[in-house]
Amino acid sequence: MKKIVVIFNGGTISMKVDPKIKAAVPSLTGEEIMHMVTGIEKHAEVKSYNFSSFPSPHMTMEKMMELRSFTLKIMEEENPDGVVITHGTDTLEETAFLFDLTIDTEIPIVFTGAMRSGSELGYDGPSNLAQSIVTASSKESRGRGVLVCLNGELNAAQEVTKTNSLSLNAFRTPSFGPLGIVDNNRVIYYRSNDVRQVEDIDVLETAVALVKTVAGMDSSYLKFLTDQGAKGIVIEAFGRGNVPPQMVEGIRYALSKGIHVVIVSRCYEGRVYGSYGYEGGGKHLRTMGVIFGDSLPGQKARIKLMVALSLYHRAEDVRDWFEKDLYMEDSEWSN
Repeated sequence: MKKIVVIFNGGTISMKVDPKIKAAVPSLTGEEIMHMVTGIEKHAEVKSYNFSSFPSPHMTMEKMMELRSFTLKIMEEENPDGVVITHGTDTLEETAFLFDLTIDTEIPIVFTGAMRSGSELGYDGPSNLAQSIVTASSKESRGRGVLVCLNGELNAAQEVTKTNSLSLNAFRTPSFGPLGIVDNNRVIYYRSNDVRQVEDIDVLETAVALVKTVAGMDSSYLKFLTDQGAKGIVIEAFGRGNVPPQMVEGIRYALSKGIHVVIVSRCYEGRVYGSYGYEGGGKHLRTMGVIFGDSLPGQKARIKLMVALSLYHRAEDVRDWFEKDLYMEDSEWSN
C-alpha cells in the first residue's frame, strides 16, 4: 500500500456558496473534502495536512515559497511515495511550475483543484482529488517532475496552462497534448517529458514584471518599470517575438540599466524566434540582448526568470540557464 500525503491549500475545491452574499467562499476543510473521496483506502494510505484556505488570486510569490518549504518539510518527515497538493486554479500553473523548477525529487508531486465549488452540480473536487492520489501512487509517475491532474488528464507543470474560465477540462497542453490519463483508476502515460531544469533555491527574486504587447504600444511603461527597480521584465510580444518599433527604445533603456528582458509570444501556441530583422522584429531584439522564452506563456516565463535571477546575476549566465538547449549559440545568429 502506497503512502500518499495530501496538502490542502484552498481554492475552489474548498469553497461553497455563502447564502448571504450568494457567492463561493472558503468553507470546506481538508477533512471534509477527504470524506467525499470514497474508496480511496483501497489504493493508498492517505495522510492529509492543511496549509491554507487561500483563494487562488490571494496566492503571492512569498506564499508559494512558504508552501514549497512546508511541502519539503512534510516530505522529509513522512517519506511518502507521493504528494498531492490542492490549489486554486487561477494560479495553479504558476505554483506548480515553480515547484517543478526548484524541487529535485523522483517522488511524484501532483497538483489538483476544482472548477466548480462544493455547492454546484457536478462538483469535481473529490473526483480530481481521487485521480490525483491514484496518480501519485503510480510507479509510472516517478521521475516525471511536477504533474497537474484535473478532469482525468495528466499534464506536465512545465507545459500546462489554464485555457478556459469555466470548463472542467480547462487545463491543457498546447501543441503536444496531455502526458496521459487516469482511466478506471489506472494511470496511463502516452509520452515522456524528459527535458527539465531543476535548481534548489532558498530565496526567490520577485521583482519581475510582465507586460503584454498591443498595437501601437510605446516605451513609457517599460521605462517606468525600469526606473521603479524591476530586476527583470517579461514581454508577451506579437507572433514570433516582435514588438512595435515604439517599444524598442524602452527595451534598450531597460537593457542599459542591467535589466534582464525576456521575450515570449502572446499567441496560445508556438515559440519565439529571430525570424524578422526589421526594427522591433525578433532578430533585431535578439541582437540587442533580449532572452528568448521559447513557447512559455508570459506567466510562466515570469516564474522562470525569477528563478534564474535567484541563481545568477551576469546577463550571459541568466541567458544560458534560461535558454538551455533551446536556441543556437549567439555567434550563429549572425550567419
